[in-house]
Amino acid sequence: MIREFEIKDIDAIMNIWIKENIRVHSFIPKEYWESNYDFVKEILPNAEVYVEFVKDKVVGFIGIMDDHIEGIFVDHHHQGNGVGTALLQEAKASKNHLTLHVYKQNTNAIRFYQKNDFVVTDEHIDENTGEIECTMNWNQ
Repeated sequence: MIREFEIKDIDAIMNIWIKENIRVHSFIPKEYWESNYDFVKEILPNAEVYVEFVKDKVVGFIGIMDDHIEGIFVDHHHQGNGVGTALLQEAKASKNHLTLHVYKQNTNAIRFYQKNDFVVTDEHIDENTGEIECTMNWNQ
């Protein structure tokens, strides 16, 4: 079940955010994610956020600002079960255009977005991490 974010979801969402960022981005020191935790927790409620539940437990979420996907995060125990795709479809249902940034080394995420009709349109260096980031776009 997908529904809009409620403030009571914040701790479960942030737990997924920190664990999955550290797990998936092993090429970035975990201290980077830990140092951004409080900032993300503070600004997250300002975004358009949809949360996926399985048996009343938060298993994933997507955050969007305007037409930019800030991130899709799915608990690794639920990856490969359509949670990310369902969250992305929820975002696409109300938008004509979406953009996102993904680290080039995160090849699984790039493949996921490409399967869902996103196209790499640019590459740049993320000044915060020194890593190459891809800009991806989707148009209805």
